[in-house]
Amino acid sequence: MTEELFRSDSYLKSCEAVVTAVSAGGIELNRTVFYPEGGGQPGDRGSLKLEDGRSVAISDTVKGSAAGSILHLPAEEAPALEAGSKVMATLDWERRYRHMRMHSCLHLLCALVVGDVTGGQIGAEKSRLDFNLPDGPPDKAQLQEDLNRLVREDHPVAARWIEETEIEANPQLVRTMSVKPPSGSGRVRLLDIEGVDLQPCGGTHVRSTAEIGRIEVGKIENKGKQNRRINLRLPD
Repeated sequence: MTEELFRSDSYLKSCEAVVTAVSAGGIELNRTVFYPEGGGQPGDRGSLKLEDGRSVAISDTVKGSAAGSILHLPAEEAPALEAGSKVMATLDWERRYRHMRMHSCLHLLCALVVGDVTGGQIGAEKSRLDFNLPDGPPDKAQLQEDLNRLVREDHPVAARWIEETEIEANPQLVRTMSVKPPSGSGRVRLLDIEGVDLQPCGGTHVRSTAEIGRIEVGKIENKGKQNRRINLRLPD
């Protein structure tokens, strides 16, 4: 298993690590700051720098087939690594931080739009959530105003863990119809935006809503009889 340092501190930009395995699937480390693709959030990019100065560019990060494994995908023609090599794993921090801002903003969107979430995707410039909205879409201008109000109010954002039995007893905490919280470990990670939103989430987030910055609501698209796609942009 890979120690997931990003779970406890999403602001870590780098860490020392040891290569534990190298395969056609990718590079495994004993610990990492790289978030693997999942829950609508893209996998991180960055580099693994060896002690001799060589650097391996990482083009993506995904979950491995074994439970708890994370694969760092090297770019084409990157230097080969061997198990036992010591590396400094460093994120493309600007890209990751924009993902954090966007991901936290999507939780604000969940708090404002009443409806089941049917899908979503996080990007550095643009993100979206799809909602089942039998009563039609929200007013775009009002939604943008409300989102930016929650940003300005500077609500604290923090992750905490609860027992799986608490989720079973409170199914309303799960908003997403397409993605369910992982089960079997005995506990579930919650993302708590104080006074605004509380739901299971394994992604990386900012520490306060003020860090999100100004948000623009883009096109609200009709994706089915009741399905509406709400697009958000980070202009800065």
